[in-house]
Amino acid sequence: MHDFFKRLFGRAPSPAAARPDDQGFYATQFVERHADTQLYVHWAQRAPDLKAEPYDPALGVLALVRLLGADRQLADLGTEQLSVLGGYLDYVQIESGKLIIGQDEQGDFMMVVLHGMLVETRLQPSGERIRLGEARAGDLLGEFSALDSETRVSSWTAASPVTLAVISAPTLERMTQEDPRLAAALLTWLGKRVSRRLRQANARLGA
Repeated sequence: MHDFFKRLFGRAPSPAAARPDDQGFYATQFVERHADTQLYVHWAQRAPDLKAEPYDPALGVLALVRLLGADRQLADLGTEQLSVLGGYLDYVQIESGKLIIGQDEQGDFMMVVLHGMLVETRLQPSGERIRLGEARAGDLLGEFSALDSETRVSSWTAASPVTLAVISAPTLERMTQEDPRLAAALLTWLGKRVSRRLRQANARLGA
């Protein structure tokens, strides 16, 4: 994935330095793992494990265009380009109760929620599992690990039947080759989403 960034922007992203007052929190809440973990999961492996059912691509693209078109950062692409973007993605339906993203695994995929709800949890070193949040239609999951190949810091479980649009690393690579401008727009959007989530995390730390 670093090669992907280099081809698009001429350089790989640099990791952000943690603030001194954040060190204690991240030392206990988000412990770094070695990049050579055996828990690397490709979407092609995870989908059969989840018994993911294909969702009608035409309906998936329509739902995705509606959701992304409401995002002011992507609205300027217009319906036609958003439809082209949607044509690259995979669309699946997954039953309630399925663990879709696992904590401490690495993965090459992220996803946009089209329908349903998922719950985010994290297992603490103490053995306690805490609930961090929820995701509903329009939310993006798994972008950190998919972009930097590091381990997932939390788990996402379907709290209801869900419909997802899946973006895998091979998809991004293919988009880069076939439609680099669209790929650049997608990566810019992803970068802003990541930045927003980091700011929200910092705000919670400050509170």
